[in-house]
Amino acid sequence: MTSSTARWSVPGFFLVLGGACLVAATFGGRLALGLVTFGILAVCSLALVLLGRRSETYQGLTEKEPDERFARIAGRAWAGTGVVLTVGNLSAFIGELASGRSGDPYFWFVATAAITYVTFAVFWSRHT
Repeated sequence: MTSSTARWSVPGFFLVLGGACLVAATFGGRLALGLVTFGILAVCSLALVLLGRRSETYQGLTEKEPDERFARIAGRAWAGTGVVLTVGNLSAFIGELASGRSGDPYFWFVATAAITYVTFAVFWSRHT
C-alpha cells in the first residue's frame, strides 16, 4: 500500500460504512436515519481529506510504516477509543438492567470487551 493509498483508505472506509448504513436503514424502513448517518460519515470523510493535506499528525498516522511517535499516538488513540466504547456499553447495560430489561445486546459488547482485554493482556505479557 502506498502512502497515498493509506491516506485515502480512512476517508474511503467512512464512505463505504456510510453507504452500508444507508442501505441497512433503507431495508429497515428508516430511510431518513440512513441519510443522516450517511451524511455525517460523508462530512467526516471530507474533513479528513481536507485536513489531511495540512495535518502532520494525519499524514504520520496514515503512512505505510509510521515512525515510533505516530505508532505510539495511534496505539493510545485506539486504547482511548476502547475505553470510551466499553464505558458507554457498560453504562447502557446498567441502564437497561435498571429499567427492568435484559441488557442485551450491551451485555455481549461488555463481555466481549472483557474477554478481549484479558486475552490481549495475557498475550502481550508473554510476548514483550
